[in-house]
Amino acid sequence: MQKKNLKLLLFISFLSLTFPVLSQKVDSEQLLSHLRYLSSDELQGRKPLTTGNLEAQKYILEHYKSLALAEPIYPDFIQRFSFENRREKKTYEDAANLVAFIPGSESKKVIVITAHYDHVGVGRPDANGDSIYNGTDDNASGTAALMALADYFSKNRPKHAIMFAALDAEEMGLQGAKALVRDFPYPLDQIVVNINMDMISRNDKNEIYASGTYHNPQLRPILEQATAALSPTLKFGHDEPGTGREDWTQASDHGAFFEKKVPHIYFGVEDHEDYHRPSDEYKNIQEEFYINATNLILKCILALDDQLAD
Repeated sequence: MQKKNLKLLLFISFLSLTFPVLSQKVDSEQLLSHLRYLSSDELQGRKPLTTGNLEAQKYILEHYKSLALAEPIYPDFIQRFSFENRREKKTYEDAANLVAFIPGSESKKVIVITAHYDHVGVGRPDANGDSIYNGTDDNASGTAALMALADYFSKNRPKHAIMFAALDAEEMGLQGAKALVRDFPYPLDQIVVNINMDMISRNDKNEIYASGTYHNPQLRPILEQATAALSPTLKFGHDEPGTGREDWTQASDHGAFFEKKVPHIYFGVEDHEDYHRPSDEYKNIQEEFYINATNLILKCILALDDQLAD
């Protein structure tokens, strides 16, 4: 009897140790389903204020509303903003950032996770006659990951509060990110870090970059420890001043946070042959890489949530 009880206790202890590790993964089926829909021809490239962009908004909002812990910081989870596009000589009114908030269990400081859901819409046909710029990697991939991460943290409450911001009009000059920073609901010094995801679904070298540690060196050891021996390989760089196009510091929405001296980490891959082409379609992503990359980002967020001081 005593031996049986001892075996049972050992088994329970084993589960208590291994279950948190096993559970530190997003729902991969949900992740891929989000990506398929957001990058489908039905959404016509998600250019701001187009029908496809509005359908993407509805889809993301329905997901937010299904999450148990998610709170609307802005009315109905929507932050409206307007901006002028000088290239088109057009004013865009009522573009929309979609923002959900999960309160922290121990801190009122905020981790802000961002990804832009817009792309460039319908444009010049390619050699195959395809004129829909689906933007699967750029950046339905980051948006679908953001949705999957929101689902994860709604079931596994973080220590810090986490804001999930699906941003509009990145392709027109980071307009959504600028609007969010300009009208942020809390003092900016309440943000401990901005995590931005833009292009995370494919890489032939099985690598993904965490750009930003040049400016925030205190974050690198946390990320290195969290991702040791994980796949894909986490690389650092693309953030040194004076390196021109190799410097990604203001290449995506994290740039608006950088301008306000908010620490950031930008997860993304290097450009590929389908970048900003109609061929950036779901069939060209690497599903295993994408799932692994999203889970790697999750591990990084968990480590930052655990180790960053208020």
